Amino acid sequence: MIWLITGGCGFVGANLADFLLGEGKEVVLFDNMNRVGSKNNLDWLRSRHGNSWRFIEGDIRNFDETNRLLKVTNPDVLAHLAGQVAMTTSIENPRLDFDVNALGTFNILDAVRLYSASTIVLYSSTNKVYGSLDHLSYVESDTRFTLPEFPNGFDEFLPLDGYSPYGCSKLAAEQYVRDFYRIYKIPTVVFRHSSMYGRRQFATYDQGWIGWYCAKSLEMKESDSPECTVSGNGKQVRDVLHADDLIQVYAKAVQNIGRTSGKTYNIGGGMENSLSLLELFQVLEEWTGNKMRYRLLDWRQGDQKVFVADNTKANDDMGWFPSIPKEDGLRRMAEWSSSIF
Repeated sequence: MIWLITGGCGFVGANLADFLLGEGKEVVLFDNMNRVGSKNNLDWLRSRHGNSWRFIEGDIRNFDETNRLLKVTNPDVLAHLAGQVAMTTSIENPRLDFDVNALGTFNILDAVRLYSASTIVLYSSTNKVYGSLDHLSYVESDTRFTLPEFPNGFDEFLPLDGYSPYGCSKLAAEQYVRDFYRIYKIPTVVFRHSSMYGRRQFATYDQGWIGWYCAKSLEMKESDSPECTVSGNGKQVRDVLHADDLIQVYAKAVQNIGRTSGKTYNIGGGMENSLSLLELFQVLEEWTGNKMRYRLLDWRQGDQKVFVADNTKANDDMGWFPSIPKEDGLRRMAEWSSSIF
């Protein structure tokens, strides 16, 4: 079985490739190498798996390159992970965001239609397609916001509202992914991911918040290190999902493609793995002994006070559920952060 991974040198792509190569699969990675950490992940995969796989440098915005890619590889499975991932960047440069997320995804899909129509396409979308969720009734405690009306989190029937250019571009892309199943019968699956974290994630201030604050916590050891910043009040909540659980979603969707084709799934750690920024700070302070020094900024546009995925549909259709508790996963993330600090 041949797997093609776009954005293959990113955080999720590198972890997925490492898992698949360990399973003896044939893997091709496609990446433009623009993301922080891409070169590190490429070298890491080469150090672990030698020349047993292929790397192709290219950009999904280039239709000629995506056409050539699908002609050459003709994969059984395509994990489409390439994308512009920061809401802040989408607001600063909405055309770039559209070109990468919406047009780039269309290029990939049309190349599949033209040259590899039996390929299973797995698409990495986002909870941001649901918008800011400001219309919901929140309860504020000392450390977090809660939503009593949604004790198990949000299922896939939550109304869509692509707030921000990022939310709009990802929503447009996933609608194309779904429609290429309906119109062209290409077996596609959409995953609306919540917060993902784990090794090989080279976090930045606007993407990968768990890794970012793990690094900031280590910096706090130095008394003269600058304070970090928090947008909002730090009580916003996400369900966190470790990379080892994440890659199982992709594997299980393929194993159960007869049930998963044409469907969309909310994927996250679930309510038991939910976490606010302030709660993360408490954990990091206990582990490192370093007090988190921070100042509050205005809320980011479109930021959700709470997003927790209800994973029931994924469990029913493919037997997937998170297995790594946040305490274990966060400890692994802190160790990884220490190794690169």
